[in-house]
This record gives sequence, C-alpha cells and structure tokens, in this order.
Amino acid sequence: MNTTTPNSTRLDKWLWAARFFKHRTAATEAVDGGKVKLNGATVKPAREVKIGDRVDVTIGDDTRSVEVRAIAEKRGSATIAQTLYEETADSTARREAARESRRLAATPGADLHGRPTKRDRRRIGRFTGI
Repeated sequence: MNTTTPNSTRLDKWLWAARFFKHRTAATEAVDGGKVKLNGATVKPAREVKIGDRVDVTIGDDTRSVEVRAIAEKRGSATIAQTLYEETADSTARREAARESRRLAATPGADLHGRPTKRDRRRIGRFTGI
C-alpha cells in the first residue's frame, strides 16, 4: 500500500476533490462537455493532472483559471480543498469585473409591475399567436 502523496490524479477526480463540483459525475460531464480545459486544451476526464498545471473551469457564467498546487484523491474539507489550487490574478480580476457589471445591470422584469392588464394580455396573445 502506497502511503505517499500521489504525483498525479484524474482530472474529474481532482475537480471533485477541489470542490468545484458536488458530484464526481458532474465533474465528468463538465469535462466531457468542454467546460474544463487543462493547460488550454480540451481533454477527457481521465487525463492526469499534475502540480503546476493550469485548469480553466467554466460553471454557468463564471470562468476560473487556477493553478494546481496539490493533488488529492479523496474529497476533504473545504479548507483542505482551498489548498489544492491557487486562482490566477487575471482570473480574479475578470470575475470581479463580471460581478460588478451584473450588479449594475437592471434586474430582468424590473419594469413589470404586478399582473398584466387586459391590454397587456391582448398584446401577449397577438405576439404569441394564442
């Protein structure tokens, strides 16, 4: 039995251990769907991740670029997961700018007030063909 720290692990397993995804199957689906890039290239879930690799993860509208600092085969606490990677300064700046633009953008439906009037319902019906 090997008790030393592993040099590499599967990409989907590392993403799950680093708590980017709640389930390993979600991590596998994200890698298969092209939402995760390893060193700038689209890869398969079984690709080995090593210390020093760059991983780009897209979850929803949020994209993070992180550098692998440690390898873990098992999922641990959130504090341990945070030690597995370090987010790049460029990625942090992009996420802050996106957060600020979302904060300043108008909330969808902010101009709507309550239920549609009879006139609004007629317009909706003409538009949708009902």
